[in-house]
Amino acid sequence: MELRARFEHAPDAATVALVDRLRADLERAPYTVDAIEALWDRRAAVARTHPGDALRRGYRVPAVRALAGVDASDAASATLVRLLLLGLHVDADALGTALPTLGVEGAIELGLAASDAAEPDRLHPLIDLRPYAFTDAAGPGQWWIASDLGELALGGALPEDHVLGVGGASTTLSGLLVQRPAHRTLDLGTGSGIQALHASRFSDRVVATDISARALALARFAATLNRVDTVEFRLGSLYEPVAGERFDRIVSNPPFVITPRVEGVPSYEYRDGGLVGDGIVEAVVRGAAEHLAPGGIAQLLANWEYRGGAAGDGLERVVGWLAETDLEYWIVEREQQDPSAYAETWIRDGGTRPGSAQFEALHTAWLDDFARRGVDSVGFGYVLLRRPEDGRAPTLRRAERRHGPIGDNPGGLGAHLAAVLEASDVVDALDDDALRSLALIVAPDVTEERHHWPGAEQPAAILLRQGGGFGRAIDAGTALTALVGASDGSLPLGAISDAIADLLEADAAALWAELAPDVRALVHDGLLVPAQR
Repeated sequence: MELRARFEHAPDAATVALVDRLRADLERAPYTVDAIEALWDRRAAVARTHPGDALRRGYRVPAVRALAGVDASDAASATLVRLLLLGLHVDADALGTALPTLGVEGAIELGLAASDAAEPDRLHPLIDLRPYAFTDAAGPGQWWIASDLGELALGGALPEDHVLGVGGASTTLSGLLVQRPAHRTLDLGTGSGIQALHASRFSDRVVATDISARALALARFAATLNRVDTVEFRLGSLYEPVAGERFDRIVSNPPFVITPRVEGVPSYEYRDGGLVGDGIVEAVVRGAAEHLAPGGIAQLLANWEYRGGAAGDGLERVVGWLAETDLEYWIVEREQQDPSAYAETWIRDGGTRPGSAQFEALHTAWLDDFARRGVDSVGFGYVLLRRPEDGRAPTLRRAERRHGPIGDNPGGLGAHLAAVLEASDVVDALDDDALRSLALIVAPDVTEERHHWPGAEQPAAILLRQGGGFGRAIDAGTALTALVGASDGSLPLGAISDAIADLLEADAAALWAELAPDVRALVHDGLLVPAQR
């Protein structure tokens, strides 16, 4: 039976028993990230290159070479890597040794592999199943994630109903998640289920939706394999499966890729939402207003179009979608591509190689589509939305560009976003007079840089540099630098500001009026945080 059929709905007892046997074998092999990395490290000298590095670049030949002649102690792991990660054929005897509890027949019955008609003693994979390790606010963890066979295993372009596994976008989004406890979380467009699994770490219940029944089957299989029983899977488009429901969190890696709606252009379910331009992102952003509970947060990755040459048009489009809602927002554009570069990226992503007639035709279709709508470029970034608590006026209104490298954030940006939201809520509830009574401390990743002209006593520039977060560098004046330097939580801001005014022989009220907005900005950027009293 195909895996999709077994996991189209909640699995029966016989299927769960097969999955339990598979899990026992994967743990015994072991088939884990650490075990595979150790295998690559041991074989790197033999292969004369690091197989893992080559795989991450999209090439498997070094890995195939490294697996030749592995020691007996690595044989089980190597067989599973060949079949489930590299998408290669394996001997039935070797697979039986690697999966002694499940067995070859069990692997076939579960839908992991099938025997070759021409060579019955050889098996080929039917799905991609690979280990995945991470660290979040709850600590380290690891899962096995199922997806369709990739381009390397298929030897050509992907089918349009392809279910994507763990990639750069999915790990980026999981690292962005605000990991506060939540009662109910919605994973909109779950795909392989990776975000639903992450959400289950801090949510009582998760609802995972997708328009693809195949994706839901693979995600349900992964949840069963990883013993996650708090996720409910629903079939349907966008918010239709959760009509009338509200959630404390919404997370979505939607199919945001802008794709021409013309004959001959593949429509990949995992990346193409079927709407014109950035319409799918607009639908997700607008729809969040009806489905967030008070205090609820939505986070998604997105593309947006720049049209007509206006410098701020891309971000303004996203902000405009929220104009008729009471949602707060923090939108961060991470990069911007011209139409040709954008098209090239996503044509290659589907497995079509540059130089072919098909590539040229698709490239033409993409550029024609952008030209029809006057698209000058496409932005990519992060969208965070929040519904204010009942009775609280919206205060979070940020749309910014942070292109290029950002700070060092082990585990992702999620902890930084959560801390900034919490700190901003404190200062935004205070007027400037009340703010004087607040004590702040400098975030531990902030350093000070002073730049001097040769021979000058006074610095030409003083920078406050953020090591984590978005890696901001703030050009601070003498007074602001002094205030930050004195912010150790022992004195309120007003007392510090007045003392600085005395030292500078400045008017205390005028200096505070100058410093108050700068202090708020440093809190909003995560360089200053309220002291714990």
